[in-house]
Amino acid sequence: MSEHEQDRLVVLDRHEVARLLPMDECVDVMASALATVARGNAILPLRPMIRLPNSPNIFALMPAYLGEPKSVGVKVLTVFPVNHGTPIDAHQGAVLLFEADHGRLLAILDATTVTAIRTAAVSAVATRLLAREDADDLAILGAGTQGRMHLEAMTVVRPVRHVRVWSRTTEHARALAQLAREKFDLAAEVCSTPAHAVERASIVCTTTAAATPVLEGAWLRPGTHVNAVGACIPTTRELDTEAVRRARLYVDRRESALAEPGDILVPLREGAIGTDHIVAEIGELLIDGGERLRRRNVDEVTLFKSLGLAVEDLAAAHHVYRKALASGAGNWIALGGARDEATAEASATP
Repeated sequence: MSEHEQDRLVVLDRHEVARLLPMDECVDVMASALATVARGNAILPLRPMIRLPNSPNIFALMPAYLGEPKSVGVKVLTVFPVNHGTPIDAHQGAVLLFEADHGRLLAILDATTVTAIRTAAVSAVATRLLAREDADDLAILGAGTQGRMHLEAMTVVRPVRHVRVWSRTTEHARALAQLAREKFDLAAEVCSTPAHAVERASIVCTTTAAATPVLEGAWLRPGTHVNAVGACIPTTRELDTEAVRRARLYVDRRESALAEPGDILVPLREGAIGTDHIVAEIGELLIDGGERLRRRNVDEVTLFKSLGLAVEDLAAAHHVYRKALASGAGNWIALGGARDEATAEASATP
């Protein structure tokens, strides 16, 4: 065990997290974590949340244990929709990574960056499993942080050639289209309506802060795969009932999906779907026998409803920590961990 591992923890800011967690690596890390959950080698309670009075803003805790790689931790965050359209990200907080044998705090990571990268990487895992192999036409509804991250993530797992972007803020849509052209060498178009953006798409990513649907099922072509990311509470949804009803539905966790997102809760309440409309958790497609749960034909519409799991943050944090340990990246500080003689004597005093 090195000196760093014995008595120090590392603090990693957003720049260091982004450098140590490239999207292609994160996709594989997320696939491994989701498979671990599907095998039952994780503890993942529903996240407790506090809604601030007279506000849409939320404070949340996301604790988890992951058996492989063995670790325990929590993401402490705020979700402030009021930040959309401002220079301040809607997600703020920290990921705290502990080791599971002695309970030592190993790392504190910027949660905004971890969340941004791992959320899109999980959508990429779902897309790799469910989208048609030849899916090359991408629509992105919402041009904020997750719009940018999903643009990159989709190019990792499918041969994207064309992207159409819609946003309520046209300036943001133009900026994302320019990024698609300059960084990813894609043909990119800004669309005036969501319907125009998705009408020829084979992959659709909804990454908005919308409270009411921005995607209608009637617009989706046969064979489309949808990643729905934005809505995470019962009073908001990005998809109308028909989009959910006509799709083969996958989630990150059944328990969360049946408790939190309006995208699923509203169609359930309307009687348009039953709880058995959920085909599988995405991790179940990654373990033995999972192939039978995937897309059944080229014309099927598939839908992945993402809510985000604490094990995803934990797995990402562990990956970043191991790379920081190997390279010396980050700010290493003494905070707890090994006891010195004075501390040992004090704790032994009645």
